[in-house]
Amino acid sequence: MHQPKLDETDAPEVGELTPPTRTLMGPGPSDVHPRVLRAMSTPLVGHLDPSFLDIMDDTQELLRYTFRTDNKWTIPVSGTGSASMEAAIGNLVEPGETMLVPTNGYFGGRMAEMARRAGGHVVEVHAPWGEPLDPVDVQAAFDEHQPDVFGFVHAETSTGVRQPDVPELTSIAHDHDAYVIADCVTSLGGVPLKVDEWDIDAAYSGPQKCLSCPPGASPLTLNDRAMDKVLSREEPTRSWYLDLSLLEGYWGEERAYHHTAPITNVYALREALRLVAEEGIESRWARHRETAGALKAGVEAMGLEMNAADEYWLPSLNAVRVPEGVDDATIISDLLDGYDLEIASGLGDLAGEIFRIGCMGHSARPANVSLLVSALGQTLAEHGADVDVGAGVEATAERL
Repeated sequence: MHQPKLDETDAPEVGELTPPTRTLMGPGPSDVHPRVLRAMSTPLVGHLDPSFLDIMDDTQELLRYTFRTDNKWTIPVSGTGSASMEAAIGNLVEPGETMLVPTNGYFGGRMAEMARRAGGHVVEVHAPWGEPLDPVDVQAAFDEHQPDVFGFVHAETSTGVRQPDVPELTSIAHDHDAYVIADCVTSLGGVPLKVDEWDIDAAYSGPQKCLSCPPGASPLTLNDRAMDKVLSREEPTRSWYLDLSLLEGYWGEERAYHHTAPITNVYALREALRLVAEEGIESRWARHRETAGALKAGVEAMGLEMNAADEYWLPSLNAVRVPEGVDDATIISDLLDGYDLEIASGLGDLAGEIFRIGCMGHSARPANVSLLVSALGQTLAEHGADVDVGAGVEATAERL
C-alpha cells in the first residue's frame, strides 16, 4: 500500500521538558541530591578517555566502601537494578544447576524467574509475606535440595522486611558449598550491610533508592570465589551484554572496550557515592534509622499499623497497613494531586493492603517526613479513616 510522504509540516510540536517537582517518598526512585544533578550536567567524555578511566577507578573504590568489601570485582552494571540482578544470577547459575530462592516477597519471585531463564532449576524456601526467612527452614531446604546457589533478599521492597541473621544464612549455604547472592537493592547505603563480614559471595543493588541517584548504573560486587566460578563456566552465560567474563575486560585492569558505558550515569553514581563517603557509612545508616523511626512513630501514633514486626522493620521502606474502609489507590492519587507527594501501593500478595513509604537517601530528611505524616493523616481523615492526625504529627516532631 502506498504511504504518503512526510513533509516538514508533519514534525511533532513538543514543548520544553517541564516535569512536576515531587517529593519522592515511595519505594524508589528517591529525591536526587542537587550535587548529583550537577554532576550529570558536566561535559561528556569518551568511555575510554583517560579521564573517564580515573572516574571508573573512583567509582569502584567508593562502591567498595559502601558495600563494606575489599572485592576486586566491584562495578556499576550498565542498566537499572534489574540489570545488576540478572548479571549476578545469570552468571552464577549455570544450566542444570539448582538455585534456592525465597517466597516471602515479590523480588524472590523475580530471582526465580531469572534463574529459570539462565537454565537453572528453582527450589524454594518458604516464609509468609511480611516475615523474614527462618534459618531453620533454610537449613531444611539445603538438606533436602542441595542447591548450588542460594539467593535471598536483604531488604524486601514489597513487604518492608529486613532479613536478620544474614551470617547464619551464609554459613548454612557455605557448609553445603553453595554460592550466596544477596539482593541489596533497598539496603545499600541505607541500613547496615557488610558484604565481607557476612560472607556474601555476590551482592547487587540499584542506585535510585538509598543512594539517591538516577537509575542507569547499578552496583554489583563479587568475591574471588564467585568470580572464579564465572570465569570457569563450561558455557558462556546466555546474555552477552551482562557476561561478567567480558565485562571484566572493561572494568578490570585491561580497560578494554566491551560496550559504551552510560557515562553520565557513572558521573551521577560517583557523586552519589561521594556523598555517602562524606557523611560516613555508619552515620548514614543511623540517619536512616532515626528519620524513618520518626515516620514510624508518627503513623503508629495516629493509629496505623506497620506490616513488619519491630525486630525486622526496614527503615528504608516502611510498609504501612491500609486502614479498613479506605481505598489505597485513592489516597495515593490524592497525595500526588494535593501535595506533589509520591508513595506507592502494595505488590503481589499485599496488593491493596499496604502503603509502601520510602525513607531513603536524600529523601530521608525531617521536612519530608513531617510532610508525609501530616499529609497522609489528613488525606486518610478526609476519606473517613479513624486516625488521630494530631497525635501522629506530634509523635513525629518529638523524634525529629
